[in-house]
Amino acid sequence: MPNDADSSSLPDPQDNVEPLDYKQQFQGRHPSQFVDPCEAASKASLKCMEQNDFDRNACMDYFHAYRECKAAWIERRKDDRRNGRTSD
Repeated sequence: MPNDADSSSLPDPQDNVEPLDYKQQFQGRHPSQFVDPCEAASKASLKCMEQNDFDRNACMDYFHAYRECKAAWIERRKDDRRNGRTSD
């Protein structure tokens, strides 16, 4: 059963639709380290699952926000590569 008091600590799913600037995320990291500009969306979806007893249907908005974020990030990376911009 979801806990209403805990759900207030979850961000709005739409707050995590846009990925963070991946170039800033890569700064200070070794090239082989995994960087996820959609980490906030990922964590929010996992937290939602924990708070809703792993009821996937209760967290669909968070899953969609994560997918949108990832798609935007991948598209941005493709665009940068096509235009000769790198993550350096």
